[in-house]
Amino acid sequence: MLFWTSGGTPPTAQGPVPRDEMLRTVTRPAGASGAPRTRVRPDLARYLVDRKLVSVGQMLGVRAQMRRDCSSLSTIALNEGWLTADDLLRARADCFSLRIVDLADQPPDPALARALDPATCLRLGLMPWRETEDGTLLIATARPEDFADQAPELPAPFHRARPVLVDPADLEGAIARQWRDEMAQAALTRVPAHESCRGWAAPSIWRKLALAGGALTLLALVLAYPVAVFAVLAGWAVATLGVAALHRGAAVMAFLFARPPVQAAQHHPALPGPAMQARSLTPFRRPVVSILVPLYREPEVADILIQRLEKLRYPRALLDVLLILEEDDTVTSSALARVTLPPWMRVIPVPDGRPRTKPRAMNYALDFARGQIIGIYDAEDAPDPDQIDQVVARFATAPPDLVCLQGVLDYYNPRQNWLARCFTIEYAAWFRVMMPGMQRLGFAIPLGGTTLFFRRDALQALGGWDAHNVTEDADLGFRLARHGFRTEMIATSTGEEANCHPLPWVKQRSRWLKGYMVTYLVHMRAPLLLLRQLGPWRFLGYQTHFITALSQFLLAPVLWSFWLVLMGLPHPLDGLIPEGPLIAMARLFLLVEILTIATGLLAVSGPAHRHLLFWVPTLHFYFPLGVLAVYKALYELIFAPFFWDKTAHGHSLLSRPRHGLLARAFTRRS
Repeated sequence: MLFWTSGGTPPTAQGPVPRDEMLRTVTRPAGASGAPRTRVRPDLARYLVDRKLVSVGQMLGVRAQMRRDCSSLSTIALNEGWLTADDLLRARADCFSLRIVDLADQPPDPALARALDPATCLRLGLMPWRETEDGTLLIATARPEDFADQAPELPAPFHRARPVLVDPADLEGAIARQWRDEMAQAALTRVPAHESCRGWAAPSIWRKLALAGGALTLLALVLAYPVAVFAVLAGWAVATLGVAALHRGAAVMAFLFARPPVQAAQHHPALPGPAMQARSLTPFRRPVVSILVPLYREPEVADILIQRLEKLRYPRALLDVLLILEEDDTVTSSALARVTLPPWMRVIPVPDGRPRTKPRAMNYALDFARGQIIGIYDAEDAPDPDQIDQVVARFATAPPDLVCLQGVLDYYNPRQNWLARCFTIEYAAWFRVMMPGMQRLGFAIPLGGTTLFFRRDALQALGGWDAHNVTEDADLGFRLARHGFRTEMIATSTGEEANCHPLPWVKQRSRWLKGYMVTYLVHMRAPLLLLRQLGPWRFLGYQTHFITALSQFLLAPVLWSFWLVLMGLPHPLDGLIPEGPLIAMARLFLLVEILTIATGLLAVSGPAHRHLLFWVPTLHFYFPLGVLAVYKALYELIFAPFFWDKTAHGHSLLSRPRHGLLARAFTRRS
C-alpha cells in the first residue's frame, strides 16, 4: 500500500492523480508540526468517494491541505461543511464495521475506564469501555482511522483491544463525568504550591487581630505625629516617583530608538530543546490552534462573539475554539443554544467549585484543547482576521525559548464617553509604547488577559495558570521569565469594549491591583531564588514595575499635595523640609505628569487614534479613580483574596473599526 511521509514527495506530484492512487495516498499527521505522518486507513477516503459523500475534487483538495497542515480527512470534511457530524459518524461506522455506542445510555465500566488518565483519553480520543463475556476489552474511540496506530501507546492489556465507535462530543462528556472531581481539583492545583498564591487562605482570627492592631497603631501614630508620618509617606512617594520616571522614560526611549534585544535561545529542562530546534529544519506545516474563550454570564455578547470569531481567516480544519462555561451559567448556555455553532467551536462546561475564576476555568479546559498553540480571547473580543496566521508564522521562525506572543489590545468604543476615551488612551500607552519598550530593554513583561498565544508544551510544563490569582496573566508573564522563557509583542490587534462606567471601572481596576499585590508577594517569597532565575537586570525591572505601580496608586493623595507647592500655596511640610528640596520634589512630580501626558500623546498619534489627542491631558482627572480601586484592592487582599469581581460586558456592541492601520503603525515603531 502506497503512502508517503512529511519528508518525501508524493509520486504523483507532477501530474494528474488517478482516483484509486489518490485514495491510497491520503495521509494524516501524528500530532505536532513537523512530526512524522502516520497513515490514515485508506478505506475511509475510498468509502466517502464511492458513496459520493465527498467528490474526487474535494479529496484532491484534502490531500493538498494535509500536506500543508496538521489536519485530517475527517476534520476537513466536517469543518468545511461537506459532512455533518451524524453523517461522518455513520460513515465511519459503516466503513470500519463498528458498533456505535452512546456513552450516556451505556456508560463505561468505571474500574476499566480509570485504567487510563483523562489527559491521555482526551489526547487520543478514546476511552476504555467494557469487557465482553469472553474477556475481550472494548475501547470507545472517536477516531477509528487512528486506532491501530494508537494501540501501541496504551498499556499492554489494551494492545489487543477492539474498538467501538463513539461521537466525539459524547466521548468528551463521558470523560468529564468519569473524572469530574479529579479534573476539577487538578484545575486548582496545576501550578506548584511554591509558585501559587493558594496558600493565602481566608484570614484567621489571629491574622484579623494582628491587622487590627497594626491599623490602630498606625492611626495612633498619625494622630500623635501627623506631620512626621506625612513626611515619611511623602519621602517614599517621591522616591518611588523618581524610580517610576526612570522606568517610564527608559521604556519610551527604548520604544523610540533601541533595537530589539538579541537573546540566545535557552532550554527549559521540561522541554525537548534539541528536538524543538530540529523541528525548525523540517518543512513547516501549519498547526492546529486552540482558542480558549472563558464566558460567565455573557448572554449579551455570545452571539456577536461567534460572528467575530468566524471572521478569522485561519483554515477551519485547524481551528479549535473552546467556549468555556461554568456549569451553573444557564443564561450563557441558553444564549449559545439559540445559535448554531460551527463544527470548529464547542462548549466546555466547568464543574462548579471555588474559587470561581477565569484561570481555574482555563486550566480545566486545557486538557480538552486539541492544538499545539493555545490562544486566549475574552468574551467581547474582535481580533484582526489574519491574527492567527501572524501568530503561527512567527512561532514557525522563532527560537524555542520564545513561547508566548502578546497582541495589542485596542477598544472599539472610545467615542462612547469620556471614561471610554481615557481608558483607550491608557491602554494605547501601555500596549503600544510601554510594553514594547520594556521588551526592548530586556525586562520581563506582565501579560494582558487576552490576545495571548502560547506553545502548548511550555504552558503545560509551567502548570498553566494559577487558579487563585485574580491577575493570572501578569503572574504567568513572570513565571515564564523565571523559567527561561520569553514573551514577544506581535503587531496584531484585538478590539475590546472599554470599561465606560465609573463603578464597573473601579471594580475591574481593584481586581487588577489586588492581583498585582498578590503576584508581587508570591514571587518575592524567595527573593534570592527570584534574583537567580531572572538575573539582576530583569529582577531590577520586576522591582521597579511592581513597587512603583502600587506605591503611586496607594500614595497618590500625598503626591497630589505637591500641586500646592507648584501653585505657591502652603504645604503641610513647610518648615519641616527646606524650601529648595520641597520645590525639587514638586518639580519631579510635575515632570512625571508631563512624561505621562507625552507617553499618551505618542501612543495615540497614529491615524486610528488621532481623535483622542485632545483628551490626553484629561488623564489628570481619570487616574484619581484608581485611588478608590487600590484601597478596595487592599481591603480584599486581606479579607477576600480570591474574590473575582467580574467585569460586565456588552455595554457597547458598536461595530469594530478597521485595525489594519493600528497594526501598521505598531509595526513601524517596533
